[in-house]
Amino acid sequence: MSKHVPTPIEDYAVLGDLGTAALVSRRGSIDWLCLPRFDSRACFAALLGTPDNGRWLLAPVDPDATTTRRYVGDSFVLETIHETATGRVRVTDVMPLGDGRSDVLRRVEGIEGTVRMVHEWTVRFNYGRTRPWVMRHTEDREDHTDEIITAIAGPDMLVLRGVRLPHAQDGHHVDEFDVSAGQTYTFSTTWFRSHEEIPPPLRVRARIDETIALSEEYARHSDYEGPYAEHVTRSLLVLRALTHAATGGIVAAATTSLPEEFGGERNWDYRFCWLRDAALTLEALLGCGYIEETALWRDWLLRAVAGDPEDMQIMYRVDGGRDLPERILEHLPGYAGSWPVRVGNAAVDQRQTDVLGEVMISLDHARARGLEENDDSWHLQRALVNHLAEHWQAADNGLWEIRGPLRHFTHSRVMVWAAFDRAIRAVEQHGLDGPVDQWRELRDRVREEVLSKGFDTKTNTFVQHYDTTEVDASLLTLSAVGFVAGDDPRMLGTIAAVERDLLRHGLVMRYRTEAGVDGLPGDEHPFLACSFWLVTAYAKAGMVDKATELMDRLVALTNDVGLLSEEYDPVAQRMVGNFPQAFSHLTLVGAALALARATAA
Repeated sequence: MSKHVPTPIEDYAVLGDLGTAALVSRRGSIDWLCLPRFDSRACFAALLGTPDNGRWLLAPVDPDATTTRRYVGDSFVLETIHETATGRVRVTDVMPLGDGRSDVLRRVEGIEGTVRMVHEWTVRFNYGRTRPWVMRHTEDREDHTDEIITAIAGPDMLVLRGVRLPHAQDGHHVDEFDVSAGQTYTFSTTWFRSHEEIPPPLRVRARIDETIALSEEYARHSDYEGPYAEHVTRSLLVLRALTHAATGGIVAAATTSLPEEFGGERNWDYRFCWLRDAALTLEALLGCGYIEETALWRDWLLRAVAGDPEDMQIMYRVDGGRDLPERILEHLPGYAGSWPVRVGNAAVDQRQTDVLGEVMISLDHARARGLEENDDSWHLQRALVNHLAEHWQAADNGLWEIRGPLRHFTHSRVMVWAAFDRAIRAVEQHGLDGPVDQWRELRDRVREEVLSKGFDTKTNTFVQHYDTTEVDASLLTLSAVGFVAGDDPRMLGTIAAVERDLLRHGLVMRYRTEAGVDGLPGDEHPFLACSFWLVTAYAKAGMVDKATELMDRLVALTNDVGLLSEEYDPVAQRMVGNFPQAFSHLTLVGAALALARATAA
């Protein structure tokens, strides 16, 4: 038996219906899909194992077919052209928007000549572990009768519709057929709860057109007209695709356990809603003119953190649920042998003092853009800031969820300053009520502490935490949040230290893993968000040429449909980590906004 060779991460595109997302390879295999929600159990899990862990393949039989693909307009309707020696076909993949259902539609059209296609549908519920019970049914339509296949296991049920559906054994269906010019074959998979009736078939052409129209209407809401507009628009669409439309929760990525080091154990589940990532996402959206989305997330925040401020978590489930126990899936070998495969995330119990600062910054931006506070939203913010006033001196795990000892991370302390600073602005600039004198005194105390303990005068740089002279890429954000000016000598010294210590082949590492601060074995690759932060820091320092040079290189790292993963391996020239990654895309938007302001100044 030949060894399974994983598809490169950059060869995937994403489909989404604002409830969940699927990863489809360039060849045409849907290798990852959790239904009905981002944080549900996967029914196609070949991404983290082999095809026997579930996939849906629609591709030419010819392994030497050449392939090009694109998203249709400003949408996530994927159009793929396969060309063989005998002809060309077009495959359109879409998860329809706006109807509350969980469907994937796949349509293959003959363009020229004849192409032999393979259609394989292998369902494995419970993250590729559970073989379903498969049944064949007939479905009466207005003028004819169709055959359908259902796969059921516990609460989950899928129905497969199409024109060629031979018998499927153990949730595995495979067929070969010819597609000639002018012919069209359509297949659909629909998830529903096993105790419900089978949903009716969709109007395929209408649902594709409606999905494109809804996506392009969203894209038109952006008022961004600066450099890299095409990449900014696609990134905004990615951020929307990672947002659950019904709840407002924004997940960090569509996947779990895509490794930070191939063959290593730095594999984490990102299918949850980090308060920090969501707040930073909203800053990116607000910077491009989106206001309504801020209100949706603010309402999600109110529901998620309702209760005692002491119980506020750093992350939640899509619906605001608090239970995210981390466990290992023993039956999956992991992407490229990167094990363990984790679901859930133990970092939920960490103390990350910076989070409230990011939340307060995003809500301050929302107020400045005209989003009115209601009594509940400000009451919550005030309670959280007052709680911070009593606990701000505590050490924490930091932005990077360090699993080593708690530290006084400089970035965390600066974000404590930012939380008090934005609360003061709410009172002084927007007429809200709060103990502004106390907050002002605390803000000044935090600033004095950071400047005395978080800055090394010998090297003229801010440091990762109070007990080290190491630097951390998160320090690049200090000018962006207003703690120091972009051209302050201390900020310029920090930029120089990051360039000296953290650049690897021209891209930025989060920190030096060999320093041992994170308590984990192994290494990782440059973190794309950190490189975008360097673009922003350059722009704010007036180094526009350096900012532009780095930005040009970074946007060139997007794959053929404009997507970014968490990290990038500049030696092997391949993507690394969970995909697509909200952090990478939101910092792309932020860097473009900073460059636009710098070039306009």
